[in-house]
Amino acid sequence: MNFGTKLIHASGDIDPTTGSVSTPIYQTSTFHQFDIENFGKYDYARSGNPTRDVVEKLIAELEGGECGFAFASGMAAICSVLSIFSAGDHIIICGDVYGGTYRATTKLFSRFNIEFTFVDASNIEEIERAFKENTRGLYLETPSNPLLKVTDLRAASKLAKENNSITIVDNTFMSPYLQRPLELGADIVVHSATKFLGGHSDVIAGLVVTKTKELGDRVYQIQNTFGAVLGPQDSWLLVRGIKTLKVRLDALQKSAQKLAEWLEAREEVEKVYYLGLASMEGRELHLEQADGAGAVLSFKFKTFERTKVFLNNVKNVAVAVSLGSVETIVSYPAKMSHASIPKEEREVLGITDTLIRVSVGLEDIEDLIKSFEEAIEK
Repeated sequence: MNFGTKLIHASGDIDPTTGSVSTPIYQTSTFHQFDIENFGKYDYARSGNPTRDVVEKLIAELEGGECGFAFASGMAAICSVLSIFSAGDHIIICGDVYGGTYRATTKLFSRFNIEFTFVDASNIEEIERAFKENTRGLYLETPSNPLLKVTDLRAASKLAKENNSITIVDNTFMSPYLQRPLELGADIVVHSATKFLGGHSDVIAGLVVTKTKELGDRVYQIQNTFGAVLGPQDSWLLVRGIKTLKVRLDALQKSAQKLAEWLEAREEVEKVYYLGLASMEGRELHLEQADGAGAVLSFKFKTFERTKVFLNNVKNVAVAVSLGSVETIVSYPAKMSHASIPKEEREVLGITDTLIRVSVGLEDIEDLIKSFEEAIEK
């Protein structure tokens, strides 16, 4: 099946019992056992639920992996994957990682004697130099959040395998429609499914896909032990959102390209970060391993005062955390997604007080550009 068809049918969308074309919501916590010597597939909903199974099967199929898992949030997914490591292990991680991941690694997992080294993952030589004898994992975002730096996934995954390590990729920005890291050598993919996969700002969810059953067994042990699972109502919402992923991203990317080009031409704007622009570093590599530029861009104003005025005056958008929804979401990384990273470290990474991230929505692009223009001219 082509990808758009998979979105609709790969989950086994017709209910075999009733013929329902919409996934049933199994709102139950426990399951009757008809034979006490031979339990059925389900016993307690933390360990497995038919509605959750549908979204887990679907994301595994879309990413080309063996096992899929649905969690109560993107951070629950990320922290569960990091929990497969042990005290004494070393993990290499991209420097401009999402702020929640930075907080989890530096404030939580570091307490369990797991060591992290932050690197500029767009520089493959820097990744190579960071490997140690006890390195067991390489954690990447490509493109990264919010500066859209690109990592060579094939080369990085090859390095990890040569050093007895697994590669984990946060694929939230691209989704499996535009990029499939497992096909490029990665071992585990994570998503904040709250974003493009859900697509409507109405569900908090996280997803994990493993390339092998062995890794899947390790992740399932954590999922079942911690119990940070996605509930049946949210699983249903996520299945519904995923079905429109292709048509949404096709439209979102077209608008993002137009907005990025318009911003690049504005004299008030210092720099635009979007992988659809010829001026963007890493664009060629990105388009070798992904099928599009995505719908997220960032830009910097020349002054902080203009940044503040724009954020306080831009209309017909949400000025908020998150991304990947039907409405345009304008975010301020310094005080939102990356607030947990110390200011000095943020600025070294390029996440300055003049940086704005935009997740382009489905509004008419002429209206969106007009809203931006009016806010800039304030």
